[in-house]
Amino acid sequence: MKNTFPLFIAVSLFLIQCKKEESVSSSDKNDNPITDILTPDDKKEEDSVKEEKPKVPDVVIPRKDFGFFPWVYKNTDSVSQKNKKEFTGKALYTILALNRLDRANIGAADTLVVPAKIEDDFLIYSPFPGHVTSLENVKKFVFFSYPIQAFGVYEYGNLIKWGPTSMGKKSTPTKKGLMFANWKKEVAISTVSDEWKLRWNVNVANFDGIGWHQYAMPGYPASHSCLRMLEEDAKWMYTWVDTWVLNKGGATTRAKGTPLIVYGDYPWGKRRPWKKLLDSPEANNMSEDEMNKIIEPQLAEIMKEQENRDIVLQQVEQEKKAKADSLANIKNQLSANLN
Repeated sequence: MKNTFPLFIAVSLFLIQCKKEESVSSSDKNDNPITDILTPDDKKEEDSVKEEKPKVPDVVIPRKDFGFFPWVYKNTDSVSQKNKKEFTGKALYTILALNRLDRANIGAADTLVVPAKIEDDFLIYSPFPGHVTSLENVKKFVFFSYPIQAFGVYEYGNLIKWGPTSMGKKSTPTKKGLMFANWKKEVAISTVSDEWKLRWNVNVANFDGIGWHQYAMPGYPASHSCLRMLEEDAKWMYTWVDTWVLNKGGATTRAKGTPLIVYGDYPWGKRRPWKKLLDSPEANNMSEDEMNKIIEPQLAEIMKEQENRDIVLQQVEQEKKAKADSLANIKNQLSANLN
């Protein structure tokens, strides 16, 4: 399926990214390597070679056999002081992620939810299922849950990463439904304030100026419609994601990038969902059945765009080879004429 994107959209949206909090910038060739493409062949190749699905065992997230305890961070008692010295590195990341906070905002928290056991494998704390059958043929997929302010990353149905997010506040909610990654920019700077530097920015809704990127994580939905992440997560996602493929000139889309779904709504005015972990370690969990019911209505479009991308990428390689062969022939002819 081909959508048209006028050239001026990427530039004009730079002014309104995340409703003037977060900016969009048109893609650089360094960030989007597949942009210098020849005119596409409108007829899809029926016999295109598809990437073989890797044979890996299903990921299983074990039931959490540990509880969580509250840590009143602002306290100055001996236990709190001990915690501040003990929880560093990966342990601190785990606590921050579970409370949807970054390091700069940890002091703003009243009470932190802390697991009784700090595991090396962060996937153990995942609220998402380790395997989702509806995604078994999907190469890459991201799921954003508005209710629990978290995202899960899947490859061929297996969860490979999850993390916290801060999505749109109530007055400027994040767009929901199926979207695809468009362009990416390592550092985007807002034209409203040059203090707003959006690192590892991946645009997912070009007309709406929405993307995921690093930005302040205060422990609740606070953005102007974008999907904020911790620096470590945003940087990892920036490298992992597949962006769109544009036709020559950059005015239209030839193939879409990584699919994502934003689902649900935040319990505004109620207890923050991760605080419920103090009552039950399974409180935020989503079941595989829940995930399948959300994804299955969108699966046909996801697979259609994935198949189109496979064909386009193969065409790109053929076009590059043809171009290289043509240049080589010209060079050989010139060389022969000189001799």
